[in-house]
Amino acid sequence: MFIRVASPLLGPWVLAGMRVVLATLTLGLITQALRQSWPWAHWRELLRLGVLAVTLPFLLYAWAALRLPSGYLALLNTTAVLFGTLASAWLGEDRLTRPKVLGCVLGFMGVALIVRLGPIEPDAPRLWAALACLAAAASYGCATPLMKRATLRMEPLAIALGLNVAACALLLPGAAWQWPSANFTPAALLAVAALGIAASGLASWVHLRIMRHVSPVAAISPAFLVPLFGVGWGHLLLGEPLGAGLLGGGLLVLLATALVTGFNPFSRLWQIGAPTPKP
Repeated sequence: MFIRVASPLLGPWVLAGMRVVLATLTLGLITQALRQSWPWAHWRELLRLGVLAVTLPFLLYAWAALRLPSGYLALLNTTAVLFGTLASAWLGEDRLTRPKVLGCVLGFMGVALIVRLGPIEPDAPRLWAALACLAAAASYGCATPLMKRATLRMEPLAIALGLNVAACALLLPGAAWQWPSANFTPAALLAVAALGIAASGLASWVHLRIMRHVSPVAAISPAFLVPLFGVGWGHLLLGEPLGAGLLGGGLLVLLATALVTGFNPFSRLWQIGAPTPKP
């Protein structure tokens, strides 16, 4: 929702550039406060990850937000789990089982349903925006197993800082070019502050700390919650329409995500309700 608010006002380049600058400042201050060293020795690896995990996703989502509602952005973002599963299997970080293959198929069917039968007309610009969202999700999904490997060699805070520093170098020239046309309204500035300080700064550090202890697919599984908030807040605060295609496709995408991650919300309930075996 914050991307949907800020991108039309600031422009994709300015939004993405300001977001990574705020994240870099936030993480840099924390690094200094905790007296951790800056990750200069791994700059090549962090530059590569910065392109895949930060630069491309931030810029592509910001561009897609010019044409798609936030609910669409949130649901299409969930496909990062599918791409992360395929990338993890390709790199030997996870196994590709039949439920995971079925999940990938259902996920892309859900995306097709969202784009084709959602509440907005699927014209050419919106189809291109949907493809941009898929490209962003694919980029981040492919970066996930690589970030998992990086957490075994570097501190999560150093990785989060390094990714955003790399993204700054790549995004700031475009942001400077688009700066004169940006409309710096209070709403846009508040939205980019929330994105830069909280989401790209603090949350990315927490996410990488979790990734150190779990599999890449498990680490990316919080994408389950993104559609709930993206669709809900977009409808309540921005007046975005809901439709059968959006809801049906969203359920397919969530089911696909459950299959590829092995998530079963009822397993714990079954365990609670099952009788305790006698010794």
